[in-house]
Amino acid sequence: MRLALLTQYTLYLLVLINPISKIFILSVLSDQFPQSAMRKLILKSTVFAWAILLILGIGGNLILSKVFQIEMHSLKTAAGIILFFVGYNALTKGVFFEIDEKQKHEDISLVPLASPMIAGPATITAAISLNTEHGFAVTATCITLAILINYVVMSLYRWMSNWMIRYQLMGALIRITGLIVAAISIQMVFDGITDWWHLRMMK
Repeated sequence: MRLALLTQYTLYLLVLINPISKIFILSVLSDQFPQSAMRKLILKSTVFAWAILLILGIGGNLILSKVFQIEMHSLKTAAGIILFFVGYNALTKGVFFEIDEKQKHEDISLVPLASPMIAGPATITAAISLNTEHGFAVTATCITLAILINYVVMSLYRWMSNWMIRYQLMGALIRITGLIVAAISIQMVFDGITDWWHLRMMK
């Protein structure tokens, strides 16, 4: 049961992290930076995203409820709305995020690569919700596994990009992934509204 739970939520976080969206961005950046700089960029963005998800996943609910007086259902709804536009952008434009070519290497590794592309609003919300429901150990394990898998995919960006371009799969995969992301975003909104309704009925 525990293995099934870890697998389920690791895959859920991985879908929200969306490694496919990183392949296109990294392939574009590789024209501007040498291979050594790309490896540092991937590692740095991974470490920062892991730290963000772990810290906010563990302590985010306390910060939101005690400091900002924000309930979990509100966060789910807001994250779902933001995620929908990300998925919609992928469906209509064929890209998840656009990067300013004038940005420096150091800036890109943090924004937008580490956040919001890896540790985005929906992923952070999912991490907070996972910690609330299943505790620290499950949350930390799932976050770490999802981040590690994403790191491997990002590290293979050159091979995966060439393969997808050769078989003309890049655009199709981005749009298919965009549709899945949009569907997940709608589900998050519904979950947030459902949680709000249940709390209201209990009062």
